[in-house]
Amino acid sequence: MTTPSRAARFGLGLCLAALGLVGTSAFAQKTTLQVYTALETDAMKLYKDAFEKANPDIEVRWVRDSTGIVTAKLLAEKANPQADVVAGLAASSLALLKQEGMLMPYEPKGFKELNRAYSDAANPPSWVGMDVWAATICFNRVEAQKRGIPKPESWKDLAKPIYKGTISMPHPASSGTGYLDVSSWLQMWGEDEGWKYMDALHQNVAQYVHSGSKPCKQAATGEFPIGISFEFRAHQVKKSGAPVDLVFPKEGLGWDIEATGVMKTTAKAAQAKRFADWMASKDANVITANWWAVVAYPGVASKLEGIPDNYEKLLAKNDLEWAAKNRERILAEWGKRYEGKAEPKP
Repeated sequence: MTTPSRAARFGLGLCLAALGLVGTSAFAQKTTLQVYTALETDAMKLYKDAFEKANPDIEVRWVRDSTGIVTAKLLAEKANPQADVVAGLAASSLALLKQEGMLMPYEPKGFKELNRAYSDAANPPSWVGMDVWAATICFNRVEAQKRGIPKPESWKDLAKPIYKGTISMPHPASSGTGYLDVSSWLQMWGEDEGWKYMDALHQNVAQYVHSGSKPCKQAATGEFPIGISFEFRAHQVKKSGAPVDLVFPKEGLGWDIEATGVMKTTAKAAQAKRFADWMASKDANVITANWWAVVAYPGVASKLEGIPDNYEKLLAKNDLEWAAKNRERILAEWGKRYEGKAEPKP
């Protein structure tokens, strides 16, 4: 057997080192996905860390704002889209993006394991649900006792004169929670009665804020004893020890779905689809179940403090396609009637 010369061994070593450097360099080249989201900040890090651990060649770069702002941004960028994926945005907004031809139909791996009721009905779907979120009233019992106001049991209760100046509510143009409230009232009672109800409620609202979480936080601090919010934030606030009771109005709860969709124009379709695959996975749904009582993967959700066992049965009838198609008209009418009590935009 012939032993390689020192020079040959040296040359071979250089080649191997070079190959090693090339391999390391190639591995270090990560694809960055621009993901537009309205996810709560509490959740964003857990999704990002878990996805990137499972997909070390992809980096998630979140672009976050409230639902209405993200929806408006996506529509404004329609001619030159910047997002690769949309995740954690209201399905009513994703339905609107689908109507505008902006989403790529895609059935993620494992899709058949999910509850089909919580995704786009088309085959393949243009958006895939993660969880359901629904309206919840946060009621500060200590502050309410000081003011001598009773705990409401229904949406109609909130229109009674005794609640004048005690309520904060999300602005429907900024907040997905605000829009699901307005859309559900119009669907629940019909448009004439729905607007009459909002006219009466408006007399009692102190402020319309640009976040679905903020009204519950305001209730927790006693700034306003009643905040129209949603169960994720209500559960978190109650868990923190604030003197807040969760009220689920007996007429039914407006709701929407947090969902994921791949943008049709992405130049990183393969990676974007891998992100959609992961968001539809059991692992992602287990993370979602930390905060949501209804998640897309059956059997994963756990009991959450303050959320009733029959929570899913409390959800009101909701036509998401109708909510998407009529969004612009509804928001224009709402703005004409009630914009005067909106908090200044940040």
